[in-house]
Amino acid sequence: MAEKLIIVMANTDPRNGEELGAPIFQATVAAAMDYEVDVICTATSGKLMKKGVAEQLVVKAGSPKTVYDFIKDAHEAGAKFYCCSPNLDLFDMTEDDLIPECAGIVGGAYLIEEVMEGDTKVMTY
Repeated sequence: MAEKLIIVMANTDPRNGEELGAPIFQATVAAAMDYEVDVICTATSGKLMKKGVAEQLVVKAGSPKTVYDFIKDAHEAGAKFYCCSPNLDLFDMTEDDLIPECAGIVGGAYLIEEVMEGDTKVMTY
């Protein structure tokens, strides 16, 4: 059994809130099961790492819980969130713009190295 799970949110579009629940919830569950979990937000989902964005989104209309609440739950369970480095330029962000739950910035080599050299399983959204 893999000890690490990487969830790559690349095609998950923050403009469609119902797409955001599953990957973040699965990160929470895997972390609660004591797996090491990295969530890499890249492409359009990289916007979720910017302060103020996830706070404005909900998975289901009328829900009192925001996407940011789900991110905080996953983070508290032990999941680590990362912003892909090209997103800084793409969305005019700096490191200071990132939410506190973002563990840092990673590039494409990080994902490739983790998959090729480790006992890692990858889920993509």
